Amino acid sequence: MGITTNLLDGTIAVVTMNFPPVNALPVQGWYDVAEALRAAAETHHARVVVLRAEGRGFNAGVDIKQMQRTAGFDALIGANRGCHAAFKAVYECPVPVIAAVHGFCLGGGVGLVGNSDTVVASDDAYFGVPEVDRGALGAATHLARLVPQHLMRTLYFTSRTIRAADLVQHGSVLEVVPRGQLDDAALTVAREIAAKDPRVIRAAKEALNGIDPVDVNRSYRFEQGFTFELNLAGVADEHRDEFVDNARMPRA
Repeated sequence: MGITTNLLDGTIAVVTMNFPPVNALPVQGWYDVAEALRAAAETHHARVVVLRAEGRGFNAGVDIKQMQRTAGFDALIGANRGCHAAFKAVYECPVPVIAAVHGFCLGGGVGLVGNSDTVVASDDAYFGVPEVDRGALGAATHLARLVPQHLMRTLYFTSRTIRAADLVQHGSVLEVVPRGQLDDAALTVAREIAAKDPRVIRAAKEALNGIDPVDVNRSYRFEQGFTFELNLAGVADEHRDEFVDNARMPRA
């Protein structure tokens, strides 16, 4: 359970998230993702990273239950800073990051994937940012890297989700494969990249980030400022309490 890293072929770091039951990461989990990404390139000297998950889905965002059972704002601040650290680590990882997505990819999961360099998904994968329903804002920066502007706004305002298969036509998902073939598909791309001169690949990653039209780190922090406003106004707490209460209700 938690974050683990395996080195394959001596060149590919496979970072796996495993937080049952739905991979809703606690505060420390986001910082652990960030550290794993940094260590992959700096300690393990990987030429490429595959970010994947075990369990029912890739990522369900922040652990809202942890946030609501923690007194004061420590968990809220921790989650915001932790998400920023994790998303930043993916984006600024010196080597390419391939996201291998299965099942649900929601909220913070979109932050991780949107900052990745390549996305491969299984045929059951879908993406969404339900922040509006939780009384929060964030990850629109990263959703905008997956879909065009007007579709992003519609998905954001409605909290709708979009299938991985539909993202292929937008060019943000490289390919969709059956669930059982997801890891192999991600490793196929990883091995192709790992076979290149690592000095050139690292330079290419830095160069592509340098010409990016949006500063994703500043953009995301701007979004988070509105989340804090909604919290101070008491709006976010109302919606998070409703979410936790509904999660406790028995299902018919």
